[in-house]
Amino acid sequence: MHRALGFAALAILTVIPLLIVVAAAGPAPHRGLATWVIYGMALTGPSADAVTQLFSAPARVLGTTSVFGAVLVVVAGVSFGGSVQAGFERIWSLPAGPWHKIWRQAVWLVALVAYIYAEATVGTAARGGTAETAGRVAVPVILGIGFFWWGLCFLTGGRVGYLAALPGAVATVVCLGGLRVFSALVFEPLITRNAVSYGALGTVLIVQSWLIGVGWVLYGGQLFGCWFHDAWLQTRGRRHRDRKRPDSGKGGGQGPGSQGAPPG
Repeated sequence: MHRALGFAALAILTVIPLLIVVAAAGPAPHRGLATWVIYGMALTGPSADAVTQLFSAPARVLGTTSVFGAVLVVVAGVSFGGSVQAGFERIWSLPAGPWHKIWRQAVWLVALVAYIYAEATVGTAARGGTAETAGRVAVPVILGIGFFWWGLCFLTGGRVGYLAALPGAVATVVCLGGLRVFSALVFEPLITRNAVSYGALGTVLIVQSWLIGVGWVLYGGQLFGCWFHDAWLQTRGRRHRDRKRPDSGKGGGQGPGSQGAPPG
């Protein structure tokens, strides 16, 4: 629970400001980060309008962001990557990585921003026919599996193999889809009511709750992947090796291991 809470708090303080700048600088005509959040939470109508009012217009963001501020936002984002890495290492029972590998956190942060940008761009594209709709669903799924699959192996420095990382990546993407459905059913009406009762603060609290859910999904997917690896993949590998041992023992009379055996 505390990992998910820490994820949400760091996301608000470090990643969201970075995404605001990136979304404002993007070439696509949109309402900045608000469009990405609306897509991620599957919001429509008044709830989408309430989220839009939380973020400044893209032109205002670019006009008030200095070089020093942009560098500070990037440095803060790297600390978010370090927190995610520490969570992954704890789940997989790995020792903490060396401090000089901080460049991995920076590269992972760039990949995270690129993944969010690509998924939001595809997801918010104009709706078309059946083929376009299938593409809008398939592309985010493929991107998500690829990112979470690669991200675990990269942050852990290869200490978790690609085969071991795949189940967790699939589980994370599936749970993100479930969170999006939950958000449309639960968070959307809550935003509408809270925006009327508490104003922008009520909307912020719901977005924060959604980020806690994202943290649950991220670390829960890795917990499932670790469990699946220990309970299924490793067990299957041991059974496969155990099957081979009797076979090698049966024909081992002529093998190197049987040359020194005493005659019966």
